[in-house]
Amino acid sequence: MTRIAHLSDIHFGCNDLGIVAATEAWLEERQPDLVIISGDFTQRARVEQFREASAYLDRLKALGLRLLVVPGNHDVPLYDVVRRFAAPLDRYRRYISSDLCPWFENDEVAVLGLNTARSLTFKSGRINHEQIAMMQERFDKVASQKTRILVTHHPLYAMPIGEGGELSEAVGRHRDAVRAVCKAGVHLALAGHFHRTYAESARKMVHDSGPALVMQAGTATSTRLRNSELQSFNWVHAHRNDDVELQVVAWDGSAFRRGDHQRFTFDSQGWNAQAIADEISYLDSAVPAHDPAR
Repeated sequence: MTRIAHLSDIHFGCNDLGIVAATEAWLEERQPDLVIISGDFTQRARVEQFREASAYLDRLKALGLRLLVVPGNHDVPLYDVVRRFAAPLDRYRRYISSDLCPWFENDEVAVLGLNTARSLTFKSGRINHEQIAMMQERFDKVASQKTRILVTHHPLYAMPIGEGGELSEAVGRHRDAVRAVCKAGVHLALAGHFHRTYAESARKMVHDSGPALVMQAGTATSTRLRNSELQSFNWVHAHRNDDVELQVVAWDGSAFRRGDHQRFTFDSQGWNAQAIADEISYLDSAVPAHDPAR
């Protein structure tokens, strides 16, 4: 089993430093096999915001944590028009990571990150043909028993974003991206952007989606909250490529606590969710040795 902490939308420049410190404490105690941060490291792609985000990543690395990160639309300058079009991710490359298509692989999972942030769009994302080809090439070489995980900032699928059931705009080249995810046999599609926790079988969203389970993370540390959701991140356990656990770790005003906990299993009909009642209350911050979600 591989344990993954999936954070997103940390928005340095518009976040709570106490909550930032709480994520560090939580991750230090649990020591996941991989920490994924799916974009929007900054609020307005300013140097001081990138420096703060870089220092945060350095502290996580100092804890011995392995990181996989991708940029978000907020990591592209909005008001600096020259930089936005001439060097949109220059500061991201300098302070966060020079790798816009990061890769992680162990004996159980293979994880590919792709950049969906673009200069020409203010909020929406896009995937290009070169990235689609890379996805196919990378996952083609992965052993069949491993869980294949794709990470983007913008979700590849149209997502429910409000209480009224309205759907978001899908990522640019949505149809090509979905076909590529299907062909590559992606099992988990992780993203952020909407500051909303969500998990659903891709087969319930589009036809011919393959074995993909879509998982959205909320905002981990930003004060820009939506839909009455508090800060949160996802705690993912990949048991096998047809058996995955997801537990939401949510901020309660003083600490991060374990929240909704589901197990997803895959069969011929797609992914099926089953709620898990933990042996301890999720309001208890302690993590005993017998904790079933470790």
